[in-house]
Amino acid sequence: MPLHHRPSDQDARPQLDRRTVLVGASVGMAALAAGHRAAAADKPALPTADALLAGKDRRLIVHNTKVLEIETPLELLRERNITPAQALFVRNNQQPAWALTLAPADVKDWTVEVAGLVEFPRAITLARLAELPQVETEMVLQCSGNGRASFSRAAPAKGSQWSQGAVANVRFRGAMLRSVLEALDARPHAAARFLTAEGQDRPASAADADFEHSIPLADALDRALLATHLNGEPLPAVHGGPLRLVTPGYYGTMHVKWLSRLRLESQETANHHQVKRYRTPLRPVKPGAAFDYGLDNSEPNWGMRIKSTIFAPLEGQQVASGKLAVRGVAWNDGTARIVAVELSHDGGQSWQRAELTVPASPYAWYPWQAELSFAPGRHAIMCRAIDALGRTQPLDGAIDWNPAGYGWHGVHQVTFIAT
Repeated sequence: MPLHHRPSDQDARPQLDRRTVLVGASVGMAALAAGHRAAAADKPALPTADALLAGKDRRLIVHNTKVLEIETPLELLRERNITPAQALFVRNNQQPAWALTLAPADVKDWTVEVAGLVEFPRAITLARLAELPQVETEMVLQCSGNGRASFSRAAPAKGSQWSQGAVANVRFRGAMLRSVLEALDARPHAAARFLTAEGQDRPASAADADFEHSIPLADALDRALLATHLNGEPLPAVHGGPLRLVTPGYYGTMHVKWLSRLRLESQETANHHQVKRYRTPLRPVKPGAAFDYGLDNSEPNWGMRIKSTIFAPLEGQQVASGKLAVRGVAWNDGTARIVAVELSHDGGQSWQRAELTVPASPYAWYPWQAELSFAPGRHAIMCRAIDALGRTQPLDGAIDWNPAGYGWHGVHQVTFIAT
């Protein structure tokens, strides 16, 4: 699919009984919240996000301070259609010391090497990149661990317990990868099938693997850009500035930050982060079971799974009974249009379509809204998205459980009180 630029701008799977899913999810959420409160009582309080990164909104949720993992709560995420840098989630595996700032990277003579299976290996500077045609793309940026806490209701999934807020809708601007290769006369060899990206970040220990990722070269040539700007401003250092490889429709881990080298190769990298991390099993795994990841039994976290989130009402919120405006957003990998968002307030027995707004970019999120009526009492609403390929969200998202908690895309449910 061609990249849409702003001119300036299932397989059938077994399902649990619907009421069992609804009740079980509510109980699980309560238990999870109680567990988090108990765990929090045993640990010293983490600093607020603005204390870690000047300029970040203090309402952000800090999960990890060693390598930054900071989540956007839904009440903040819903405030704007384009997520500002101040509210944007942070997920860094390793990070240069100079990158711990929302300011642009204070670096000079930044160079990106293009090597591997190309006719003429070359390097390009930021100044030369700025001279190439620039495009801006609105897109969803999402950590592949977003929703891990939902997996952990079935069995603990390793890693920070992201809720629903490791996601954003942003605009990246930069030069298209294909334009860069053309400008450098770095023609890919016929055997080149993958693009592997490296950054200037380094692992904390010499014993650890450096971070790099591979993606299919065809997708990279179709839609990847070397991004220098976020929402019209120079890319903040903590979010990968001065340069980040961005491929719309892919999970965030593949948008390699502090980009310093691109390799065109016949095979995807055998790096630890590509082979043993950021993958999901090809076949169902029993919740709680161990899994030995390999290239033959799992798939990388490339294209984002279809997903939707309820922005209003929020979990546990009290609202006036009667008519209620329910709203949220939906997104997928951008390869097929989202055609519907459906809501259920009877445990999935019946569904009602919401009004859907189609964005200009297929990689952006789709706002949706509906008006429902509720009598006084406790209620639960589910939402699910459907795209033109028939992809949708399972009622029981735990059917995709994996030890690392990647790729959650079960229906989103909120429970609230009407008074």
